[in-house]
Amino acid sequence: MLLRLFLSLCAMTVLATSAAAENDRPPVSQCQLVAERLPSATFAAFKPEPLRPRFAALDEEVTIRFLGHSTFQIETPGGISIATDFNGWLRTAQLPDVVTMNKAHSSHYTLMPDPGITTVLHGWNDERPGEKAEHRIVVGDAYIRNVPTDIRSWGGAFEPNGNSIFIFEVAGLCIGHLGHLHHELTDAHFAEIGRLDVVMVPVDGGLTMGAQSMSNTIKRLRSALILPMHRRGPPIETFLAMFDPSFDWKIADTTTVNVSVRSLPRKPLILVLSGV
Repeated sequence: MLLRLFLSLCAMTVLATSAAAENDRPPVSQCQLVAERLPSATFAAFKPEPLRPRFAALDEEVTIRFLGHSTFQIETPGGISIATDFNGWLRTAQLPDVVTMNKAHSSHYTLMPDPGITTVLHGWNDERPGEKAEHRIVVGDAYIRNVPTDIRSWGGAFEPNGNSIFIFEVAGLCIGHLGHLHHELTDAHFAEIGRLDVVMVPVDGGLTMGAQSMSNTIKRLRSALILPMHRRGPPIETFLAMFDPSFDWKIADTTTVNVSVRSLPRKPLILVLSGV
């Protein structure tokens, strides 16, 4: 009897430990490519599959609204509002639930966000400057993670891990915001990013990185929907001219696009929202 009780207690301890470990484990990304070896990684075409244990309908729409500069507001089917490169002054009347920030310039962050914002994610490491920030968080029906990159300082030197590419996995979609990307991505970066169905890309022609380098990045990501942002100086046609007929493009008369897994364009589309 004592032996049986002892074994039962041991089994309960193992189960409790396993459950705790499972709860501590970050969610599995449905967008991230697991490459067997680099740099020969290639990116597979999209195959619909559930996002985490919550099964998203393929026709659930995500609303993406361009607010200006590098700030988009993403509205999920579950009612979560996310603002990218949030600086506090580019915003709607609705306070976002989540904001992401990058620190290359003050127009991409604020150190005094509205206290009503429940989740503030910095693309840099506050406690250990130069080390990677790491975010793996579920907010409502959105899973948010980041891929750190370096930034160029005013003196020209590179500061490691000062920027983050934020990736939002929602309604079966993989939505990426490149932030203030200052350099071409490595094979390891592409593998960590995985598949991006929608990507928000700076098209300033050189404040981040040159048009040719940025277009190379977009061509390799091969996202279905490309949303330009952060345009200063060169006309948008300069960026569009970098792509061959394998890409479509459209100048929109609205700041907003609704997108779902089913509505993704079959051919990569560069959609220039109003205000860009």
